[in-house]
Amino acid sequence: MPGLNIDTNMLLISISVFILLSIIISMFRVLREYERAVVFFLGRFERVKGPGLIIVIPIIQQMVRVDLRTVVMDVPSQDVISRDNVSVRVNAVIYFRVIDSQKAIINVEDFLQATSQLAQTTLRSVLGQHELDEILANREMLNTDIQSILDTRTDGWGIKVSNVEIKHVDLNETMIRAIARQAEAERTRRAKVIHASGETEAADKLVEAAGKLALEPNAILLRYLQTLTEIAGEKTSTILFPLPLDLLNALLPTQRKDKVNTDSKVDEPDNRNR
Repeated sequence: MPGLNIDTNMLLISISVFILLSIIISMFRVLREYERAVVFFLGRFERVKGPGLIIVIPIIQQMVRVDLRTVVMDVPSQDVISRDNVSVRVNAVIYFRVIDSQKAIINVEDFLQATSQLAQTTLRSVLGQHELDEILANREMLNTDIQSILDTRTDGWGIKVSNVEIKHVDLNETMIRAIARQAEAERTRRAKVIHASGETEAADKLVEAAGKLALEPNAILLRYLQTLTEIAGEKTSTILFPLPLDLLNALLPTQRKDKVNTDSKVDEPDNRNR
């Protein structure tokens, strides 16, 4: 039947046109500024395309999208034994991005998973070489060491590790109390050292002052009078003030001289009577 044949041909032509249009439309891909396309031609690497509008021939060409933005990856908490045999739990965060799309797709199956696993093992390895005090005090140095190791090992994957930050160092309660006691003992030691240093400086100044006061006998009297003036300014009913023997000795020669003169005057009449 001629009518049926015409309808069948039109249907076949319509289907063919639709398939052809679908293939043509699917050839065009749009990549954002931060995306690249690793294109394979019959299974072999051809080149990296993008960004913008690219053409990928279906069936004979395959495309893998790669994001070039910086990835922030949280490293799960790791049980670490430090060099001084202290068990701690440490977690960190790493910042990295893909700089070579070809290596990131061809040289490693899943660069995100590979980088995560490598970061965990490197974190345990580096921190295990340091004591607990170094882990707590020198985080910047440890961050730099871990970042350098990761950057070197991921270079073959087309990955650039820009930064590593240790987030938390968790200790058990026993270790926290031990560190608190150690810190308290250290503060006590520093206080005693500072007190002893102050006593030494005060003693040196007192020796210097005593030497200057010894050069002038009246200086010590003026110092005592000044002290009395300061005490008198306070509202007290009773003042106990020590009087040094040196002040009394300064007055004794005069008293003795007056006594001798008095005795000599008393002896003169007795001699006359005799």
